[in-house]
Amino acid sequence: MERIPMTPAGHGALKEEVRRLKEVERQEVIRAIQDARAHGDITENAEFEAAKERQAFIEGKIKDLEYKIACADVIDPRTVKTDRVMFGCTVVLENLTTEQAVRYQLVGPDESDVSQGRISVSSPLGKAMIGKEVGDEIVVQAPSGQRRYELVEILAS
Repeated sequence: MERIPMTPAGHGALKEEVRRLKEVERQEVIRAIQDARAHGDITENAEFEAAKERQAFIEGKIKDLEYKIACADVIDPRTVKTDRVMFGCTVVLENLTTEQAVRYQLVGPDESDVSQGRISVSSPLGKAMIGKEVGDEIVVQAPSGQRRYELVEILAS
């Protein structure tokens, strides 16, 4: 079984999403199926078909999330060392071309949100940073070309 790294907050968010899907979404789709059946012949009932498709989507999503929860390797970012870049830490990088500083927390794939400053440990930049120390240069091949950064700071999150 593959281990999926995630923070306690990410783990909690997945559990909450499963709870919402089971207690809210699943119940709504069951009512929609019952309502569509009440309209009579279901063989040509578009509402019934749409509700069944939605039900299949919800059940698939629940299974996927439950698998990720079962495979979770929950790592508390407050416990990571800050001598090298590792999962959970926050880094400050300076783009060597633009001289702009950016700050990212390395999180699991399901937690990443660049607009919130969280990037996946399995992203190209995340992979390139693992194991680096302050002062190291990080080179990443992006679709727009090669990007070079200097690792300025490593922080516990």
